[in-house]
Amino acid sequence: MEARWIRSLDQVPRQAWDALHGGDNPFVCHAFLSGLEQTGCLRTDWGWTPQHLTLWAGDTLMAAAPGYLKSNSHGEFVFDHAWAHTYARYGEDYFPKWLCAAPYSPVTGPRLLAATPQARQALLEAMTAHVRRHGLSSAHVNFHTAAEDADFGPEWLARTDVQYQWHNSVGWADFDAFLGAMDHKHRKNIRQERAKVARSGVRFRVLHGDEASDDDLEAMYGFYLQTFHEYGNSPALTLDFIRHLALTMPRSLVLFLAELEGVPVAGALCLRGGDTLYGRYWGADATLPGLHFETCYYQGIDYCLRQGLTRFEPGAQGVHKIARGFLPTFVRSRHWIADPGFREALGRWCAEESADVRAHAQTLAERSPFRAADA
Repeated sequence: MEARWIRSLDQVPRQAWDALHGGDNPFVCHAFLSGLEQTGCLRTDWGWTPQHLTLWAGDTLMAAAPGYLKSNSHGEFVFDHAWAHTYARYGEDYFPKWLCAAPYSPVTGPRLLAATPQARQALLEAMTAHVRRHGLSSAHVNFHTAAEDADFGPEWLARTDVQYQWHNSVGWADFDAFLGAMDHKHRKNIRQERAKVARSGVRFRVLHGDEASDDDLEAMYGFYLQTFHEYGNSPALTLDFIRHLALTMPRSLVLFLAELEGVPVAGALCLRGGDTLYGRYWGADATLPGLHFETCYYQGIDYCLRQGLTRFEPGAQGVHKIARGFLPTFVRSRHWIADPGFREALGRWCAEESADVRAHAQTLAERSPFRAADA
């Protein structure tokens, strides 16, 4: 197979790319990744330069990995600032590095898009060869699946982190059944939070991309901008990208719009995969008790129960999610460091970090809101 490094997904036929991953995870779909490129969401001055790895047998695409040349760690959610500082202390350059990931998306999904172990190995070999050839510090694969663990050798350092996810492994039929598995304290608290929102007069509309008007999309984008403004961050996504998702991935895009007297006051933007709802962005221009929890969590759980989805990943961080039924779940990443000395030192650091994360996750799991029999 011949390795080709491409600067735009427009150079790869959509059908050929999507045939490699099966379509269950929207964040590796051609439409999602190419949309980021086409609508101004990926900027070199923000550290994102598309550099996708593809393997070909003649004119047939055999394997691929979404990739980016990075000049900083912006928008990755696997934090390696300490690594960059360590390199700098020794007069070495950590940037540029090469990253395999879905930009701005701390979402687990396939990263080595290939049907066979041999093709996945070829991808990893091409990554390390690329790093050596161009004098990069490292290659990184963020938020890969547990099934891909077996593809990485010990030279790829493993990092572990925790997110909070909702799993319907029990088979709850509706929201009342979900609450029925909780202890009295947490069940009562959720009912009170939902009742406060209902008493305020807020009503919700749940829309897929092909059901949302341009006014709906503009309202959701306004809420997204509001959140970034409140935290003093620069918004990466554009309104054109949201419109692109609605047009090219209409049934994957899910909006939860909260309205007061017919006027949108808050919203959450999610993407839907094969059996999973992924919460990505939220915002509001009204301050009402319980509005955040209802918009971001309870509406999504209700949607999953109605649609038969078994998993809801509402986004990174947030210990407060545990009390609302989102339990600690491990997420993973892999890192190949070109310099053997740094690789050895960072390997010890990763091992210590993983042990700490797992111990912390065990402590968090003890705060589960579910009764022991239903945990």
